[in-house]
Amino acid sequence: MKITVSAEKPESGKLAAKVTVDAADVNAAIAKAYKDTANNYRFQGFRKGRAPRPVIDSMVGREYILAQATNEILNAVEPLMLNELDVVPVSQPKYSEGEEDPKLVEEGAEYLIEATIEVSPDCTLADYNNISIELPPATATDAEIDREIDQLLAYQVSYEDIAEDRELVKGDICSLDVEDIEDAGAIVGQNRMMMLDGQGMPDEFDDQLIGMKKGDVKEIEWTETHNHADHDHSVTRKAKVTLNAIKEKVIPELTDELANKGFGFNTVDELRHALTNEIEQDKARRLPTMKENRAVAALGELLEIDEVPENYQAQIFNEITQNLFQQLAMQGMTLDGYLQMQGISVDDFLADTREQARERSRQTLALDVLAKDLGLEATEDDVREQFANARPDDPEAAIEEFMGSGQMPAVREGIRRTKALEWLVEHVSVVEVDEAAKAKEAADEKTKEEQPKKTTKKKTTTKKSTSKKAAKADDAPADEAEVPEAEKKPKKATAKKSTTKKASTKAKAADASADDAAASAEEKPKKAPAKKKTTKKASTKKADEAAEGDEK
Repeated sequence: MKITVSAEKPESGKLAAKVTVDAADVNAAIAKAYKDTANNYRFQGFRKGRAPRPVIDSMVGREYILAQATNEILNAVEPLMLNELDVVPVSQPKYSEGEEDPKLVEEGAEYLIEATIEVSPDCTLADYNNISIELPPATATDAEIDREIDQLLAYQVSYEDIAEDRELVKGDICSLDVEDIEDAGAIVGQNRMMMLDGQGMPDEFDDQLIGMKKGDVKEIEWTETHNHADHDHSVTRKAKVTLNAIKEKVIPELTDELANKGFGFNTVDELRHALTNEIEQDKARRLPTMKENRAVAALGELLEIDEVPENYQAQIFNEITQNLFQQLAMQGMTLDGYLQMQGISVDDFLADTREQARERSRQTLALDVLAKDLGLEATEDDVREQFANARPDDPEAAIEEFMGSGQMPAVREGIRRTKALEWLVEHVSVVEVDEAAKAKEAADEKTKEEQPKKTTKKKTTTKKSTSKKAAKADDAPADEAEVPEAEKKPKKATAKKSTTKKASTKAKAADASADDAAASAEEKPKKAPAKKKTTKKASTKKADEAAEGDEK
């Protein structure tokens, strides 16, 4: 198809484009519409596919044929127009204002299409030549080694009765017998270990236990509220509890004997040496990604824009959720199951995902601006290399697919972003910080402020572990463990086949999620070492009156 494309400079994030379709292509589209109609319907007195144009016009209407031809042209023109303009639309291009249908083609005449394309907003960056970020050193620090040892010792923790006869206070660990009165649920049982920290149970539950002494029996009532997408559901529960004991966490002292029996090393020094190697190997894998993440986050803060447009954020939001759904499907999980396992309400999940989309939107826009400022381009060699890596079996076929669906601009955009990211990582200034030591200092300070009189005992005798990676004590409170959140990373472009025809329905279709899926949490605890979418249809005056069997 021969087209001529022109466009004005985008205003307010919208590009006005004009596309002229050659008269010969218009005539070909009309001829195809007649042929398809003749084959799809039965016309009295004519074999299938043999009805002449006048008969078809009298039965279904000339306007029906022209509408079919118009839709055919619009579908064919859109990818050509996007490729020619080299733009990635934020939403579906519009070919008419309001609810008005596109004008119909006319046989023997050129067809002029006026399209409005929403694109990324025009924005700028503050000075990005002096960006500085903090990173942990490549070598293992004493604080990091101590943190891993604390993780290992956590598997050896025991909980012992305190000798002091006192009342329960906030933050205590206790052993309870819980008897059901009304919908007490899963907490019913003997010797239930609980920590009064507001994490395992609602504050209303914990507050009624505070002040009890060993042997006390009390009936308590509390309300649990569960958030759903369209409503909140509250349940009132009642139980009779007996306080068996107030417990204290006892952490064993790390000795050569424990290093040997618990973790399989002859001495503490051998264990620390093994942990040092493991930490440094893990850093070698994680630090490059961490550097990219933090550099892009810092660049995003320099983006000079009041607010990223809602449509652009919505597009990123959809990419994040689709990526999550794909990962959950691979694990055989549903979103509801995932949220329940994580203890996250639907509202909190949506709010968090929107915040991620807002941040990632700023970061991807910042990379786009940086690429433009630096004059970075996606050459044909870059494109071919991209497809050769993604589809080594038949890169040429993949290129043709992306050209035909109008997604090649997204591929080129992704390449430019990748080059901008490489430049940024090379030029960012890095300050090494012992983050484990800072985190330990902050945690110690918080503990002093919240519980100045509570301490944790250490003892030298421990339970013998049956393996290097000891299992966590069965009686440990369920909310003891903490899993840090992975840093988010803007996606790089990968020539990945789209599941839809329209590039506009997934403007960043070339931004693969492989890098996101591979990114791990920065503070990962260690083990013991050793549908096809079409454009708006043109209107017709007559319904499909010529359906098969409708004969005069």
